Amino acid sequence: MTTREPSNLVMGKDKLLMDGKYLSTLREANELLDDAEALRERMAEDGYLLIRGLHDPDKVREARRVVLENLQANEQIDPDYPLDLGVAAPGKRGAFFGGAKQVTHTDEFLAVVNSPEIMGFFERFLGGPVLTFDYKWLRAVGPGDNTGAHYDMVYMGRGTPNLYTVWTPLDDVTYDMGPLVILAGSHQFEAVKETYGQMDVDRDHVTGHFTNEPIEMVDQYGGQWQTSEFRMGDVIVLGMYTMHGSINNTSNRFRISTDTRYQLASEPVDHRWVGENPVAHYAWTEGKTVSMEEMRKKWKV
Repeated sequence: MTTREPSNLVMGKDKLLMDGKYLSTLREANELLDDAEALRERMAEDGYLLIRGLHDPDKVREARRVVLENLQANEQIDPDYPLDLGVAAPGKRGAFFGGAKQVTHTDEFLAVVNSPEIMGFFERFLGGPVLTFDYKWLRAVGPGDNTGAHYDMVYMGRGTPNLYTVWTPLDDVTYDMGPLVILAGSHQFEAVKETYGQMDVDRDHVTGHFTNEPIEMVDQYGGQWQTSEFRMGDVIVLGMYTMHGSINNTSNRFRISTDTRYQLASEPVDHRWVGENPVAHYAWTEGKTVSMEEMRKKWKV
């Protein structure tokens, strides 16, 4: 794993200088793990918590193996390299396993995302019994790809607003593989929260990503993009109004990661994501989809 920070990274359309105005390193929260109130205060301040080693790396490695074997069976892995490297076959750009229970509901995968460690963390953090969505988001982000900046609220906002995403890399992720990047302070952008943050992709038929131009976001609203390299076992916890995306994957490998959601069991749940066979997004891409560019002009954001 790289120990030297790169001089710059690419996110979407922009090149960002590390430790410059627009990009710096994520702040770790491990020293707060025994103090739930301090964790809540840090979340309120930054909009995220970076926790190193929350998951058992051996369990993460087993979950990763399941994903790699599925990619291999679908001829997405380059056979000229060891399977464990996850090198993409020529022309293969990525895969989304959301709702693919043959992968996301294996014992190996659930041993990570439904583990006593993660459920226990949220019981302490939220102060009561918790549940996790049955639907699990899992991605293999291929060479050349990235995820545009967005709020999770627009995809899963029909239940409690006190819902949290956990981003878990199923690999050691170096900068060139396209790690998660967070716009620290974006959970306090009231103009964005009151417009884009009120959107529902199934109801409004609007493309979900807010921007692929991270410099524009900082210049217009403030904050700073933050990222890091990751080891198996690390997680990032973020709220529904924390703007996040990913650095462009400039490697030849798949960046494999999962997003899972947690909340108090006593609070309302977005019905799209729970049950034996969650309905998931049922109308988002049906009919005409309105572009985010058009909506931002309407919202004046």
